[in-house]
Amino acid sequence: MTIAVDSVEPVRISGDEIPLGTRKRVEIHVAGNVGGGDVLLPVEVVHGRRPGPRLFVCAAIHGDEINGVEIIRRVLRSPSLRRLRGALIAVPIVNAFGFVGLSRYLPDRRDLNRSFPGSATGSLASRLAHTFLKEVVDQSTHGVDLHTAAVHRANLPHVRAHLENPDIDRMARAFRTPLILSTDLIEGSLRKAVANRGVPMLVYEAGEALRFDETSIRAGMRGVLSVMTTLGMLPSRTRVPAVREPFVAQSTTWVRAPVAGIVRPKVSLGKFVEKDQVMGVIADPLGSREVLVGATTKGVIIGKTELPLVNEGDALFHIASLERPRSAASSIEEFHSEIDGPDAEL
Repeated sequence: MTIAVDSVEPVRISGDEIPLGTRKRVEIHVAGNVGGGDVLLPVEVVHGRRPGPRLFVCAAIHGDEINGVEIIRRVLRSPSLRRLRGALIAVPIVNAFGFVGLSRYLPDRRDLNRSFPGSATGSLASRLAHTFLKEVVDQSTHGVDLHTAAVHRANLPHVRAHLENPDIDRMARAFRTPLILSTDLIEGSLRKAVANRGVPMLVYEAGEALRFDETSIRAGMRGVLSVMTTLGMLPSRTRVPAVREPFVAQSTTWVRAPVAGIVRPKVSLGKFVEKDQVMGVIADPLGSREVLVGATTKGVIIGKTELPLVNEGDALFHIASLERPRSAASSIEEFHSEIDGPDAEL
């Protein structure tokens, strides 16, 4: 099903109709639970008075990635929505099972973001994936999926997008992060399933699982509202801050622990590293042996472990390869000043 960008038809979700100029919360039945109740997928739809794009924004596809839940809450409270064109379809918690259980996965141990497009008669993950596509994506013209790093890791705020699509490229640059990671579509992911439906979508990655990170949340809220402005859903401000050109990374590398032990990192997120630069030291508990961890390539740190205890082979540092990594690191510092400063504008 393809929705026209200028459609005046109501947004239709799970049998409910949300016409122009209205706002409604809809609860989509997903499955029953062992206690005899229903597992519901809450959706907040804000339909502006005038037609325009229909943007879905979702979070917690991995149930322990909670920054996006707070981003969506703040976007829904934004006064800007009073002048909305088109519709915002907000789904703060896609994987309610994992969210309640503080888990990345569903009860059947499946990764929802590898279960799309799903099936109405398949596994629990498959059914949830199918329901989300049918009830949310098929009512949308564009999409934003909010993520964090996995448990015990942290990600620098950045966008992941398939930039060969010009509509996605435009959205990715509008999100206003200093770094875009150009990535292929992964089989079974929401991004791949949405692309197959012809809906432009990007992924925002920032912060750590099971933790609120204010910088990541503020940047995510600003990014979503900026994308909505670029799509013509929100009016442009008369005085818009200059938007710097983001740096695009075509590849990344994980540096893994050469030995087991306790790691002491020497670099932080967003920092430039030279090839062979020492990024951390791994020691045994008594400190009798220390092993240096060097960068395998030149680039910028976009992810790192937050857990000092490491086994041999554990992922420690995620390095993005860029044409001008020093300039990118400087841009990232300016970005943090914008987001965290007293005059930060969202």
